[in-house]
Amino acid sequence: MSVSALSSTSSTTATTTTSSSSSSSASLVNNYQSFLTLLLKQLEVQDPTDPVDTSEYTSQLVQLASLEQQVSNGEKLDTLNSSISALGTGTNAIGYLGKTVEAEGSTTALQDGAASWEYDLDSTASKVTLTVKDSSGATVYSEKGETASGTHEFTWDGTDADGTTHSSGNYTLSISAVNSSGATVTTTTRFKGTVTGVDSSSGTATLSVGGVSVSADDVLAIS
Repeated sequence: MSVSALSSTSSTTATTTTSSSSSSSASLVNNYQSFLTLLLKQLEVQDPTDPVDTSEYTSQLVQLASLEQQVSNGEKLDTLNSSISALGTGTNAIGYLGKTVEAEGSTTALQDGAASWEYDLDSTASKVTLTVKDSSGATVYSEKGETASGTHEFTWDGTDADGTTHSSGNYTLSISAVNSSGATVTTTTRFKGTVTGVDSSSGTATLSVGGVSVSADDVLAIS
């Protein structure tokens, strides 16, 4: 029994599956296992009076070693590709440092004496109440907001209802809006802030906006 044809097929398969490093590695592993299984089977069922030719068996072992090396190289290339991708993501994200970004969400950091948001009203409201809460959920500030449909900006200067000025911390803006009939008007909220840190250790870039984490993919605008 000979496995020369199989070894040829294995080499061809390993060469032609280069479009994806991960699929190539998987294909090589499968071929390697099949090659090894048939090689062992060949030794098991060989005729004792007419054993496998030594030179042919040696050649098959060399082909097996070559295929094993290809499997190892494929795994190393997968690791290298992942590392390069992560490095590229982190390098690009560094450009966000010091920039002001806008992202979906209602929680932002008080930076340089201000916390800024944008909110949208789906329709005109008769009454809009803007409420700022601290990280413990306690209300620290409240005021009336713009009632026209569309986008509005709101910046809180860190002064709470008691006149105390806050210099840091994360704060959440909640919006209550109703129309003339008393029905709730749908709202959406975005926050703005300066990027103070970047973390790409997970493979995707996460920005720190004064302590508030946001994925780089969720950034809507940068300035």
